[in-house]
Amino acid sequence: MAQQQITAKKQQELQLQYSSYKNSLQQIAQKIGDVEQETEEHKLVLETLEPLPQDRKCFRMINGVLVERTVKDVVPALKTNSEGLKKVLDELLKQYKRQQGEMEKWKKKNNIQVVQQ
Repeated sequence: MAQQQITAKKQQELQLQYSSYKNSLQQIAQKIGDVEQETEEHKLVLETLEPLPQDRKCFRMINGVLVERTVKDVVPALKTNSEGLKKVLDELLKQYKRQQGEMEKWKKKNNIQVVQQ
């Protein structure tokens, strides 16, 4: 009887740990998707602004406020933001792979076989 309680408790702990790993991976994947989408938006805006004259006015949203600027002012800021987003994306991908590796090691260590994914 006592042995069954120990194994049931151990099984519950393993399930909680597995759920924790899965949730963590899901959150990182969501962040990756968000950053990829934002990177694509920056790329699209840059492609649109590049052929335009440097003194043409354009509008940029800064902290919820629409600000009038020129293409000359906006393009460098967009490039900087885009590069920053790429660095964040690279870091998130590394974090995802690291977390996935930890989960695989944990599954092997505890002899976990997933019935349904």
